[in-house]
Amino acid sequence: MAPLHVMRFNPSDCHMEVLKDLQLQIAMHDDIRAYRQLYMLLSDGLQHFSFSITKSREGAEEVVSDAFIKIWQMRSQLHCIDNLKGYLYTTTRNLSLNYTARRLKDPIRVLNEIPVETLIECNNPEELLIAKETFKKFEQVVNELPVQCKTVFQMVKDEGLKYKEVAAEMNISVFTVRNQISIATKKIGKALFQGVSGPPVLAISN
Repeated sequence: MAPLHVMRFNPSDCHMEVLKDLQLQIAMHDDIRAYRQLYMLLSDGLQHFSFSITKSREGAEEVVSDAFIKIWQMRSQLHCIDNLKGYLYTTTRNLSLNYTARRLKDPIRVLNEIPVETLIECNNPEELLIAKETFKKFEQVVNELPVQCKTVFQMVKDEGLKYKEVAAEMNISVFTVRNQISIATKKIGKALFQGVSGPPVLAISN
């Protein structure tokens, strides 16, 4: 008797097929029902993801709503997006960072308020991918800083030293420390906020 081959069912594949079908229905037919179904399927995960950045449930709801509004506004181009779910998570990340900057009313504090190490809680492949990309950008920018700038930044951000302490240890002025921090955080901010409308200027308060 020939062995019985059992086909394995992969829920993830089915999920992606459903999303692809909804994506095409929205893009080709302006299907509002498909749009609502897409929202129902992804909104909870996106809100949880946004909350890990904004630390605000209202903010997370606002961000996800804005992300889906953007999807509807660009619906005629949706067929050009290979991974709509990944696109939504990236959009949500950017909008969440932007929301946090606005909420603080002082964008220069964003880097302190959102530690890079805990920026994203990785609960699914999309979040893990974005986390890796974010950490890679951060590390790349820090590693490319001039030697003095990199050293000052690491002493302030990683070691938690005050500007005066860094100045004394490196035998430089507090003004120089502040200037080096400004240079570092502007470059890091530009990397982290890439794709965000109107990227804020970042700095570390001390």
